[in-house]
Amino acid sequence: MYIQIIEAGILSAVLTLLFARLIAKLAKNGTSGNLFVDIRGGIPRGVGLAPLIIFIFFLTWPYNYILAIMGILAFIDDLMGRKKLKSFPLELGQLSRGLGMILVIILAYPFLGSASILLALMVQPLNIADMQPGSACSTVLSMSALVILLYLISGIFNGSINSIGISQYFIPLLIIAICAGYAPLDYKGKIMMGEVGNHSFAIALGIMFYLYGGGWGLLILFLTTTTLIAIIRRNNLQIFLETKLGIENPTFGDYFMDVLTGGGLGDLFRKIILKKRKISIKNGFLIKIGFRRLFYNPF
Repeated sequence: MYIQIIEAGILSAVLTLLFARLIAKLAKNGTSGNLFVDIRGGIPRGVGLAPLIIFIFFLTWPYNYILAIMGILAFIDDLMGRKKLKSFPLELGQLSRGLGMILVIILAYPFLGSASILLALMVQPLNIADMQPGSACSTVLSMSALVILLYLISGIFNGSINSIGISQYFIPLLIIAICAGYAPLDYKGKIMMGEVGNHSFAIALGIMFYLYGGGWGLLILFLTTTTLIAIIRRNNLQIFLETKLGIENPTFGDYFMDVLTGGGLGDLFRKIILKKRKISIKNGFLIKIGFRRLFYNPF
């Protein structure tokens, strides 16, 4: 098992560097499309393709298959960018990503039951985390380490076998190794994992959470992940909520709700449900728990 973990970490570092250089080279030739972002001198985007490939080869069936479907459709999102669909309130990339989430629910349902819905929703907080260099990596590493700690606290020690017949520590250690191999350039702001990366790590975390504690474990750790991201990104979120959304003196509840419901997917649901209605939140308790952000309607 440990040889596999080491191999995964090394492969992650190597593939990350290769994809970063390849995308940068394509950018010089003008053929990188949406995979190169013109900020800070230019940053390769979609380098999270490296972790996706390694997860596919190192995870067991059916989890590698489920993760592959989400990752591939998320990569299509990266390739498509912000192209709008005519006469439809969606971007092409959002459609691809949404299809991926639906397929994850369908494919995972025979194995996870209704928890497959939460598994698909894991992509939301990780997507928000990835808007700041290193935040998604910090989240992935922290939550994987937490699960290992929870196993230890539960008194389940080395050599124990979980429901899929492998050491319970394999998946959290695998996630840590793959993320550690990828992370250095991300922390430096020299690469972006893109939707393919944050969605792949999101599904991997969701699988790990479910194998640890079933549906309730997945729910609790999903909310813990959302809370952690809100803490990590609180300074950036404060600026965003005040300057972009006009939410004065945002509370931690607003940060939490932004991580839980922000971004294009959340705004799409707001557009469908609220249409053009504006809801003003005045109740002090509702303000504290983030209802100003939850019901903020950009349309």
